[in-house]
Amino acid sequence: MKVSGRKTGSALSHAPGDWYAVDWRRVERNVRGMQIRIAKATREGKWRKVKALQRMLTRTLSAKLYAVRRVTQNQGARTAGVDRELWDTPENRRLAVDRLKRRGYRPLPLRRVFIPKANGKERPLGIPTMHDRAMQALYLLALEPVAESTSDPNSYGFRQNRSTADAMGQLRVCLSRKDSSQWVLEADIKGCFDYINHDWLERNVPMDTAILRKWLKAGLIYKGQLQATEAGTPQGGIISPTLANVTLNGLERELDAHLRAQFGVAKAKKLKINLVRYADDFVITGVSKEILATEVRPWIEAFLAARGLQLSEEKTRITHIDDGFDFLGWNFRKYAGKFLIKPSKKNAQAFYRKVSETISGNKTVKQENLIRLLNPMLRGWAQYHHSVSAKRAYSRMEHLVFQRLWRWSRRRHPQKNSGWVRKKYFHSVGERQWVFAVPLVRADGSKGLLDLYQISGMAIKWHTKIKGEFDPFDPTWEQYGEKLRQGRMWESMRYRKQWAGLYMSQGGHCAHCGTALTEETGWHDHHLEYRMHGGTDALANRVLLHPHCHQQVHAGRIAVTKPVLP
Repeated sequence: MKVSGRKTGSALSHAPGDWYAVDWRRVERNVRGMQIRIAKATREGKWRKVKALQRMLTRTLSAKLYAVRRVTQNQGARTAGVDRELWDTPENRRLAVDRLKRRGYRPLPLRRVFIPKANGKERPLGIPTMHDRAMQALYLLALEPVAESTSDPNSYGFRQNRSTADAMGQLRVCLSRKDSSQWVLEADIKGCFDYINHDWLERNVPMDTAILRKWLKAGLIYKGQLQATEAGTPQGGIISPTLANVTLNGLERELDAHLRAQFGVAKAKKLKINLVRYADDFVITGVSKEILATEVRPWIEAFLAARGLQLSEEKTRITHIDDGFDFLGWNFRKYAGKFLIKPSKKNAQAFYRKVSETISGNKTVKQENLIRLLNPMLRGWAQYHHSVSAKRAYSRMEHLVFQRLWRWSRRRHPQKNSGWVRKKYFHSVGERQWVFAVPLVRADGSKGLLDLYQISGMAIKWHTKIKGEFDPFDPTWEQYGEKLRQGRMWESMRYRKQWAGLYMSQGGHCAHCGTALTEETGWHDHHLEYRMHGGTDALANRVLLHPHCHQQVHAGRIAVTKPVLP
């Protein structure tokens, strides 16, 4: 077994006795090799071969190890299902691998919970057990290559290397020119995850039908009562987003084929029909309101009806670009012919409400703790909007947050005057005045300030959209995908200069296992010489590791060295 990037000669043919002894680099290589073969068979239309390869993949030890690692390293790893079981120890994870078997598998009902939505309503989630999550992750490994190879080019939700920014970039391409479409159909599917027809899924999803049926019919438990699930794929399962994507795949391609058949190739092109979808939200551009209302919308409704879905009457509308429309937290609109994308008012209001609740809910905490709570929120919101025209929204939000923090500061000292409060809680940083900050002593003993993140300091930079044809399981796209991944990781880190420097110095790979660091895998900052042993925070003493590699290094007391790029 391979431990720290060095082979010992044994093949990955049986479950290791120690979870930390798993050779993750070999695991990922084995899984990806099988996925590439599945994708190739899909593109060639060899569906019997696809099925055979999928069955082979779900029975391999590598895939089972990968599935267990995924469900024990993601954000939901501490959330139990109806059996209240968690795989929080290496021993539990090792034993879990042996339990991932098709024969005799019976999923338990989902645990129903509700989480708040931005509009004040609640979104229902179905939480599977850890065992069921791992089984879903296992079969997702076999389904994902097929889903990617058959997806529409402008579908951007829940797909590798695709994001809301890519959907925004495609809409900029479709709407920004003077001769672009002037009308937009804003479509919203009513309860997409709740109403997908089970019979349609069983007939059309290219995976083990018996296993899929068991998940769909598992039922859910709410307030101690077992409820049947006759339709839908409950939000909360690892495989649910991909099932929803498979359901809506063809929306773009089949609409284009319908229009070409109806009007001919030349006239269909002049209609300027473009569909951009993110998960179950999509917009369709068109040259006129009539073509969207009389030709496009009826076809969309028929497409959805075959899958048990329908458009929401209250949220589906046709809008002129001069009036603008909201999509994915942005407002798209032309002002006297100039196309601009800005943070939507609804998005800004929801974010300010969240910040305000955080401040009001921490009236008595130390200023340092409040800053550490707020900074990730402020940075995340600013980064989300940094590829649109957001400078005015940044300044407005910064002003509102300042007012809220001033009230927070004054409330703590009702007997003190404004000058005293300002001197205690606000400082000057360079040319910036009234900065909410607190003095602190750094790890090296030097003194400095911990200041509130400056939203208006976020630079605006246009987003480079992913190529619609990109397939992460096609070897011909390998170089493009690697360059794209590293570029986007750099973008996500570039405002945290130390992490960005470590990432670039390691070539975007984990210093322990040598595989890629991605947004999905996450990363930990590891000190080569532990601080308790006198190690410093200098970059020369730090590397980035995967979270599971970090655990492996500490558990096995493995020495990690600074990688040297060729």
